[in-house]
Amino acid sequence: MSSATEQLLAVVLLINILILGIRRTDMAIRAISLQGVILGLLPLLGHNFQMHMLMITVLVLLAKGIFIPWLLLGAMKKVDFGEEVDPLFGYNGNIILGALATIFSFAIAKRLPMAPSHQELLIVPVALATMLAGAIALATRRKAINQVIGYLLLENGIFIFGLLLSESMPLMVEAGALLDLIAGIFVMGIIINHISREFSSIDTSRMTSLKEVE
Repeated sequence: MSSATEQLLAVVLLINILILGIRRTDMAIRAISLQGVILGLLPLLGHNFQMHMLMITVLVLLAKGIFIPWLLLGAMKKVDFGEEVDPLFGYNGNIILGALATIFSFAIAKRLPMAPSHQELLIVPVALATMLAGAIALATRRKAINQVIGYLLLENGIFIFGLLLSESMPLMVEAGALLDLIAGIFVMGIIINHISREFSSIDTSRMTSLKEVE
């Protein structure tokens, strides 16, 4: 693994913590967009140049770096987003959870049975940390659009895991995964839109107060 790849993976970890601790949703969307751009560059930097690697890079840059963030920013403009709602454990609590998840990921990665060539790589701990950061965002955030960002973080962690197999990864498999991701974002966008139309807030925690009217 080149030093440039390791530096980019370190930036991915910093973006995880930034997204968990940032208050402004539009800045979190821009941060997840930057992370998508970094993930798009990793296949080319970490392996010898191949045409299918270039195609994966282009697909990821377009989907994760441009298209999906554009959809999320557009959703923010179309719905009544309301005031920001603190996460379940607060922003400082999220940062602490993210740091603990990162430490745990590095500790557990050393115990996983892997090929000798993969044991010293940052890919596995960074992938685990990103997936855990996504799970934390999904579990602690209350706005639907923030939970979509957590879903994106979770998928980014899965993508990083796939880098271990990127030389043998069929292009259509990766393209199918990206299409599933985009479809999921469309579904979440529709849900956010309907929540905004029917209720005064897109705070999902308020749905627990709903009850059947007789």
